[in-house]
Amino acid sequence: MAAAAEPEEPAAGGEEEEEEATTAAAEEELELSAELRSRRSAEARRLVLSPRRLSGPLPAGLSQWFPALELLDVSGTGLAELGAGLLALPRLHTLLAKNNRLGGPGSLPKGLGQAPLGRSLRVLNLSGNRFAELPPALLGLRGLQSLSLGGNRLHGIPPDIQELRSLEFLYLGGNFITSIPPELANLPSLSYLVLCDNKIQSIPPQLAQLHSLRSLSLHNNLLTYLPREILNLVHLEELSLRGNPLVVRFVRDLTYNPPSLQELAGRTIKTRNVPYAPSDLPENLVRYLSLASNCPNPKCGGVYFDSCVRQIKFVDFCGKYRIPLMHYLCSPECSSPCSSASQSSTSQSESDSEDEASVAARRMQKVLLG
Repeated sequence: MAAAAEPEEPAAGGEEEEEEATTAAAEEELELSAELRSRRSAEARRLVLSPRRLSGPLPAGLSQWFPALELLDVSGTGLAELGAGLLALPRLHTLLAKNNRLGGPGSLPKGLGQAPLGRSLRVLNLSGNRFAELPPALLGLRGLQSLSLGGNRLHGIPPDIQELRSLEFLYLGGNFITSIPPELANLPSLSYLVLCDNKIQSIPPQLAQLHSLRSLSLHNNLLTYLPREILNLVHLEELSLRGNPLVVRFVRDLTYNPPSLQELAGRTIKTRNVPYAPSDLPENLVRYLSLASNCPNPKCGGVYFDSCVRQIKFVDFCGKYRIPLMHYLCSPECSSPCSSASQSSTSQSESDSEDEASVAARRMQKVLLG
């Protein structure tokens, strides 16, 4: 009878390397604590840590050694967690933690939104880390004005981002984001929105409600058109679109579902201004009639409810670039004939585009397509 094979002993090399790395990180942390203790100052407002190999957390005595700290830069230090020592810094308004190893459980301290730091923080930069989702703890930072999470592993933007009502600058470039939630439009102070280098395929029309928006970076995504409502961004000065598969011809979606009898009746009531009182109709029909949308064709004057024709229409910006905007028309008869963007045209639709372009050109100072 053959003897049973003895189990192999685990290789000691891997364990030794891991133990050495742990020991080295512990030594770095002890050295950092000693260094910060020696630099302690009740008046220091800025603290920048030189690049090193830490794992975290930051020393617990940070708030005691630097009680007046306003700016803390721990970028490139290798931190995997920040630690609860930050929470007691009542004056810290800028925290830079780029190019670290943050992103796992416990990366951010618990109770962030309720701590003194949560009330004072205005600028937070977590770019170049390992976050796969926007940390829920950040949504409690109601005073935050600038948030950077570029170069992480984000696949989406949570609708609850609308809780950051004070946000003015949002950088989410270089991730894997595929869509933009309409709730992003509920940030009344947002002026700079960077969503470049993602996998975004469409822009929600609600983004036109960002009336404070001055710069919108969408380059290197998967966009083929923009919503027509983008013309309502009256303060927009820079729109970056290069590196998108933007269509190069006038395109019309030929699929069209004929309107229902209810929609035909609703169109007749709205276009002929048939008078009615709420007491004359069931509540659901009154609500239905209030949802009528005007056809953008200036020669039409019609309305639509559910049945419409989607059409991509090019609009000139600055006399140099042409960008495709999505239109919703009430019927195929309102569609303009297809034509190449490079060909000249004297059709009514072309002149309409030029009219819109003259308005848009005054608003848009810089459109980047090339």
